[in-house]
Amino acid sequence: MRYEPIDSTLFLSNRKRLNSLLKPKSMVIVLSNDVIPSNADGTLGFRQNNDFFYLTGIDQEESILILFPDFIDENFREILLLRETSEHIKTWEGEKLTKAKATTISDINKVVWTSSFESILRKLVFEADQVYLNMNEHDGADWKFQSRERRFITEFQQKFPLHRLERLAPLMRQLRVIKQPIEIELLKKAIDISAKGFKRMARFLKPNVREFELEAELTHEFLMNRSRGHAFHPIMASGANACVLHYITNNNICRDGEVILLDFGAEYANYNADITRCLPVNGRFTQRQRQVYESVLRIMRIARNMIVKGNTLDKLRKDVGKVVEIELIALGLLNKAEVERQDPEAPLYRKYFPHGIGHHLGLDVHDVGSRYETFKPGMVFTCEPGIYIPEENLGIRLENDILITQRGNIDLMEHIPIEIDEIEALMNH
Repeated sequence: MRYEPIDSTLFLSNRKRLNSLLKPKSMVIVLSNDVIPSNADGTLGFRQNNDFFYLTGIDQEESILILFPDFIDENFREILLLRETSEHIKTWEGEKLTKAKATTISDINKVVWTSSFESILRKLVFEADQVYLNMNEHDGADWKFQSRERRFITEFQQKFPLHRLERLAPLMRQLRVIKQPIEIELLKKAIDISAKGFKRMARFLKPNVREFELEAELTHEFLMNRSRGHAFHPIMASGANACVLHYITNNNICRDGEVILLDFGAEYANYNADITRCLPVNGRFTQRQRQVYESVLRIMRIARNMIVKGNTLDKLRKDVGKVVEIELIALGLLNKAEVERQDPEAPLYRKYFPHGIGHHLGLDVHDVGSRYETFKPGMVFTCEPGIYIPEENLGIRLENDILITQRGNIDLMEHIPIEIDEIEALMNH
């Protein structure tokens, strides 16, 4: 892989913590992701199942993990199954993991080829009181998509209809939401790469540059720094495009006098950064642009201070909403008297700030974790307030990634320019 080797103690620790959450005599089966076809004989590339990676560190397709911590034979308590390579595969696809290399990465001693799966499954499954299977339970998931996990659940139920199934996803969510020290370092690496990309774009931007040219500069910097690429499709939204929350076309011309909203992040070792910055195309903010920018920055500072243990996303959103109202009134966008008479279930600020204030971040950009859960040390959230004014062709959003600690929080992006003077100095250096 492009990234530097990860200490295998992370994956060993993750499995041990999962085992501690299982019911007695439980078996766990976790599958790698599919390689998704595109057209003809093409594919869309491979991105590992994040739960599988979290437990093994293995970044290869057609892999399976079996855990059975109570099984009487210690040799079968952790089993990693890999696709067996051949000279044909080596010629056409390149080297695949050897058993020894897979053990080094995962700290799993029993590594076998996937051709042994059926025999191993039958050896273990009838000794299990329940079997934990996995599925993508994110509330934004595409439920119609038949992933490898969903197909396997159907297949397992047909083969073993009397077995009791348990949901693995809630346990994985409980584990993954609290980041381990090694994970924090991987997130910092993704953030540092993102910072380099941002500075490159800021120095490149000038009137009449196309949005996709900025995307190209960003991509170059990511790949040169061991990133596989973008954590998500980047948003390069100039002028009125910035008022489209998920604008990804990135093909317009950046005009003199406009502001461009840049929402992007690098992936590193499957971990993701998520950052938003806004740049004046000509290197200088107008008075009105500065006014709106400073409002968003004030909201961000206040919101960031609220991302601490004991709070919740729901309370954070409501409290930040009150701050947004004050700023929008000061900007002349809302009327104070109308705000005082508004329906609390349909606050007027939503017209100019229609999205949430943040989300969990980690192996997924919108990482696992309940929006109703109380904030705990080790959680990482984005903080991303915005004000969007379509009638002024102006959208400003700022976003940093925040780590909650026992004594407050740490802004993992505090070293990335965000103040107006910093931005203008960077662009005019």
